[in-house]
Amino acid sequence: MSVYEKMHPREIRKRIRNGEITNSTAGMSKGYTQVNLVILKKEYAFDFLLFCQRNPKSCPLLDVTEIGSFTPHKLAADGDIRTDIPKYRIYREGVFTEEVSDITEYWEDDMVGFLIGCSFTFETPLLANHIPVRHIEENCNVPMYQTNIQCEKAGAFEGPTVVSMRPMTHVDAIRAIQITSRYPAVHGAPVHIGDPSQIGINDLDNPDFGDAVTVKEGEMPVFWACGATPQAVAMQSKPSIMITHAPGCMFISDVKDEVFSVL
Repeated sequence: MSVYEKMHPREIRKRIRNGEITNSTAGMSKGYTQVNLVILKKEYAFDFLLFCQRNPKSCPLLDVTEIGSFTPHKLAADGDIRTDIPKYRIYREGVFTEEVSDITEYWEDDMVGFLIGCSFTFETPLLANHIPVRHIEENCNVPMYQTNIQCEKAGAFEGPTVVSMRPMTHVDAIRAIQITSRYPAVHGAPVHIGDPSQIGINDLDNPDFGDAVTVKEGEMPVFWACGATPQAVAMQSKPSIMITHAPGCMFISDVKDEVFSVL
């Protein structure tokens, strides 16, 4: 991972496009913003735009492509959302049908891409403040869980909030709240701390997305709203087709993290 930490996003995207990187992008291109992706046909675009507006903790929008365009001009002028993510998921009528490394053959001229802030962005300042990030330490994907917290409905879209989890000591959790509150464009402060059952999570060892991580003695789980929420929403709302990033496999932009800090 150390090789990829200091690599420019443009080079990372090139290696993803060439099939050299096929796993989670956590910890790559430190200091540059990573984003979640949702692709929908034009007929669903307004409803999903409204859904993001009504659910900014889970779906903080950073860019929306023009109809038929696969370039996120605000985030990476030479980027291609069809090829520059290690793994994509295809949902048809709410059913996860396949995972692929390139969606060029699935692309249609009336599709719109939504690029949503990712919590990987605030992990750099967490690490800079000597707060351990367990999934990076254990070289795996961040654990993500479906909760009983319902999103606010918008048009065709409704469903549960998905959260990502990072175990921390009480002292680190307080500092993490302070740090991540500065990044509302990438989920901001945690939505829950402590007892997972209060938000409908019964077993931390069995995440709905990603990988389980070690929770050490003296630590507690800290939960942030997660950009995997649209995948849970797709399964409930059942659009004809939704293409997303695979959890943990992000689009790495050319925009520095500090751009999205409010302080």
